[in-house]
Amino acid sequence: MTVRIMPCLDMQNGRVVKGVQFVDIRDAGDPVECCRAYCEAGADELALLDITATVEGRATMLDVVRQVSRAATVPFTVGGGISDAASAKAVLDAGADKVSTSSAAFRKPAMIAEMIKELGEDRVTVAIDAAVNPSLPSGYEVYVDGGRTPTGADAVEWAKTVDGFGVKTILPTSKTTDGVKTGYDLDLIKRLKSAVSAEIVASGGAGTMEHFYEAAQAGADILLAASVFHFNIISIPELKKYLKEKGINIQM
Repeated sequence: MTVRIMPCLDMQNGRVVKGVQFVDIRDAGDPVECCRAYCEAGADELALLDITATVEGRATMLDVVRQVSRAATVPFTVGGGISDAASAKAVLDAGADKVSTSSAAFRKPAMIAEMIKELGEDRVTVAIDAAVNPSLPSGYEVYVDGGRTPTGADAVEWAKTVDGFGVKTILPTSKTTDGVKTGYDLDLIKRLKSAVSAEIVASGGAGTMEHFYEAAQAGADILLAASVFHFNIISIPELKKYLKEKGINIQM
């Protein structure tokens, strides 16, 4: 399996932003310009996440999706505000290759099966925001509403349920490590990788090229990051060269 690099464009009010542990948001640029730059730099996929759509009770900004789709030369996944199969289809019709759903899927698990039936299993990603909670069997708790609301549910058990619907990609973001640049939550990646058959996206905490290598070693199939790419801390070509030299199967 070839490991892929996925820059993530967190969107708020039509701009790319980045926060730390889901708060302290700051501007990081224009989404179309970011998309074009990442495609030219060699990104394998892109993620576009409308981070306040669910909390604000609205759909994803389709005009932004359309603009990004015209600039994208690699597959891109769109998440945020996707509450049913109809809203997912609207995003795909706007030009996205895949959709990602999190809070709505947790609250209405049946919609996962509906989306897969109507859209296809390869076009549906389920995102899971999780934070350390030692009182739960896996040690991780599911959060919803953009990481704002704890659910009391075990993150690994929820991932197993998601996997059971036939979802091919699960995108867990560790609330504990998000944006702090101290490394991905490797324990979470390992626990999920051993529990499900779906591809696992490493998300939350990348700060050095070594962190990407550690995540790949832990079993991540896709390496997602935002801050280190947005603020030119790490370049994608240099990262790919580093990973290849470390023995990771990566597309150059």
